[in-house]
This record gives sequence, C-alpha cells and structure tokens, in this order.
Amino acid sequence: MFDRLELLIGDEIKKLNTARILLIGVGGVGGYVFECLVRSGILNITVIDGDCFEISNCNRQIYATSNSLNKPKVDIAKLRAKKINSKCMVSIKQMVLNGDNIGEIDLKLYDYIIDACDDVTVKISLIKYAKDYKLKLISCMGTANKKNPSLFKITTLDKTFNDGLAKKIRTSLPKRYLNTKVLWSSEVPINKKGLGTFCALPMAAGAFIAQYVINELLK
Repeated sequence: MFDRLELLIGDEIKKLNTARILLIGVGGVGGYVFECLVRSGILNITVIDGDCFEISNCNRQIYATSNSLNKPKVDIAKLRAKKINSKCMVSIKQMVLNGDNIGEIDLKLYDYIIDACDDVTVKISLIKYAKDYKLKLISCMGTANKKNPSLFKITTLDKTFNDGLAKKIRTSLPKRYLNTKVLWSSEVPINKKGLGTFCALPMAAGAFIAQYVINELLK
C-alpha cells in the first residue's frame, strides 16, 4: 500500500516501519501529524490525549465529526489508523499530561517525541527532559489568531518571534534548552479576544512537523 512512497525513498521505508513515535496531543495540529505519520508507513505510534471531541473542534480538527463528538480523541485516532493501515500498531493513553504525572511516561522508549499539546508546563518539562537525556523532540508553538500557513517554519526555540506561546516558554527556560526544535509562525497575531483558528493553520503545521520527523528518521 506504500508503493508510491517507496518510489521516493526505496528500502528506506523500513526505517519508518520500525520507528517508535510518541505523539502528545491528537487535536488540531496533532491530528494532522497523526494522519501524515500513518499514511507514511509509521507502524508504531503511542498517542496521549485526555480530551473528548467537542462541537467547537469541528472547524479545525481532522477527526472531529458529528460521529465522534463526546468520544475520546485517542480512541477515534486509533480507529482511523486501523482503517488506513490494519498493520499500524497504535498504543493509546487517555490522560491529560501535567507537571505531576509526566514522569509516568517512559520517554526513553521512543525514537522521536512530538509535542502537539497546549499545556505550557508540559511543554517545558518535555523540553528539559529531552535535552537532559538527549532525546529527539519537536514542539509545536502557537497556531491560533493567524491566517497565513506559508509563514510556518521549523527552527530552534531561540529564533522565534511574534509567537506568544514560544515567548512564554523561551523566557521560562535556561539558555541551554533554547536549541530545541520547534514549529512556529512569524506572522503577527491578529488581535482577537479569543483564540481564533483557521483550519489551514493546524493542517499545515501538522504536515510540517510530520515531514520534519520523517526526514529525520530517514537520515
């Protein structure tokens, strides 16, 4: 089923088949990351998310539909993966990560960790742990109140600007952690009272992150 991908990367697809990925958050950005990974031959994915789908998710989250409302996001993601590729092994943990329980996850088991959650404390903890134990991590910064997906880029955290979430994380960390890879947008945020979101933004962000991780695994 991955013939078209093999035309691009040949036998290197075996690296993707055997990689172990941890995805934290399978909502807006995380849902599109997950979709890309499954459709790229990743067979071993652990997904952590404690939320259920709500009606407000339907404008931007790929697995939010009238049939998935009030159902756990991790359950719907696993069903989706099996429909795409029955060989995909998805381990799910329905839990909300926080500063108290993050230690329950053995992060050293994974070849790559993808942070697509929205909890600042968890993001900071992941960055610190990954740096201290030399684990591979990419963290998604803010995608709300922006409209131009072409302004997304992946750099180290210290190079971010026009991103309130990145600034909050950047200023909370010692300098030695600022070389963490992050996905962010240089677009000036639209001044809104709430967190407005255009579906193309999490879609593009998820694709960018998945592409980056896949290329890293193929090195």
